[in-house]
Amino acid sequence: MRQRAPRNRTLILEDADRTLLREKVMRADWSIPISGEEGRTIQGDAVQVLSRLAPRSVDLMIADPPYNLSKSFNGFKFVERSSVEYEEWLHTWIPAAATVLKPTASLYVCSEWRSSGSVQKEIEKYFTIRNRITWEREKGRGALYNWKNCHEDIWFCTVSDEYHFDVEAVKQRKEVIAPYRDEDGKPKDWNEGTEGNFRLTHPSNLWTDISVPFWSMPENTDHPTQKPEKLIAKMILASSRPGDLVLDPFLGSGTTSVVAKKLGRRYVGIEIEDEYCLLAEKRLAMASRGGDIQGYSGGCFWDRNTLPIQQKQDRTAVASAQIPS
Repeated sequence: MRQRAPRNRTLILEDADRTLLREKVMRADWSIPISGEEGRTIQGDAVQVLSRLAPRSVDLMIADPPYNLSKSFNGFKFVERSSVEYEEWLHTWIPAAATVLKPTASLYVCSEWRSSGSVQKEIEKYFTIRNRITWEREKGRGALYNWKNCHEDIWFCTVSDEYHFDVEAVKQRKEVIAPYRDEDGKPKDWNEGTEGNFRLTHPSNLWTDISVPFWSMPENTDHPTQKPEKLIAKMILASSRPGDLVLDPFLGSGTTSVVAKKLGRRYVGIEIEDEYCLLAEKRLAMASRGGDIQGYSGGCFWDRNTLPIQQKQDRTAVASAQIPS
């Protein structure tokens, strides 16, 4: 195992973790129906598992499928293919996803610019597309002969015109640079406090307040395409109620299940790679002791690097990074 810097908080699996956590992962027996999957990480292929879950049982699905790029996921390799072939692959799981969602459910599908058109083409066959969210992924390599790629897309869809969306739960705290006051000198449409001047704004489809997990963040793992907890929290808070069932068919290292647990939702995660299933279970064990979501506090989302208590939150997360017995 390579040596890590002293301040590196990346979550890793020890041999003792693997022994303890492997019992928690649900490995579906394909000879019998899947049951008792709530609150579990299911190891298996998304297409096969989705086809065996209870129809119309899920309130919210968040899907982060492999992008149409050649990438290795701890041994599992996804190979870039033509747009037509990628659309055919998307079609292997999107219809199955439609069958498990309630008529009032919502779906979010992550993508990037090369394959975003293919994703749109396939999901609009089964769902109503409400919006395309673009979020700033500030990490990324520079390019000499092109613009640096630092954004990804999320397609927001619903099964029908009857769906839940809680705009109050996802308002963003914005710093006020040039505050206006009324005739009495009182703040006009903004708040004044010891932590600075701010206003709560309605969320847009352009998210620039997200920090991609990196080595000094307690939520960071070695998964190559890990999504931030803050990113997932926006979708869960907007499109589900406490107690609703949230499903992620491409769970990766567990972010969706972890955030759902922290926010009081029920959850199911599907992941094909054993190592990532174990990482998800370790993170879920940590979340059973509570835990904050970086950048979310006081019922609103803060702009990047503006939350005064963030260092305290980070220390709390590190202190709780032990698996309960």
